[in-house]
Amino acid sequence: MTAVFSKVQDVLENYKTSVYEKDVEKFLSMYAPEMRIYDCWGNWEVKDLSLWKNNVAEWFNGLNEEGVLLKVDFHDLVVEEDISLAFVYCTVTFTARLAEGGEQLRQMSNRFTYGLKKVNESWFIAHEHSSLPISVETGKGIYNIE
Repeated sequence: MTAVFSKVQDVLENYKTSVYEKDVEKFLSMYAPEMRIYDCWGNWEVKDLSLWKNNVAEWFNGLNEEGVLLKVDFHDLVVEEDISLAFVYCTVTFTARLAEGGEQLRQMSNRFTYGLKKVNESWFIAHEHSSLPISVETGKGIYNIE
């Protein structure tokens, strides 16, 4: 069954729920087959959905091994869209909690930009870019919203 995302917000909600559920196929259902991703983790650039699937499966498997549930929250969300293209930018906060007991283990935020296109009345992510600001003093990424 092919998912239908009639609103851009449906794609973002799918992102949140599929990460929490660690459902690889549900997560991938919101990406266009010819997508391009610039990621700040692991592979610098992904141009192929099958390679992205490997990255996502590795991410979700790691969370399973840790016994972690990952909650996703979007902050400062801006959506600009026309009839067939949409542009989204926001800060995404990932909060890891133990599946048993709910203790918070860690939290980090990334900046995200999404380019979406509408195909057959459904929105799909065609481009995704995640980034972290870098501290001039330390040269390290800044992982939390100040």
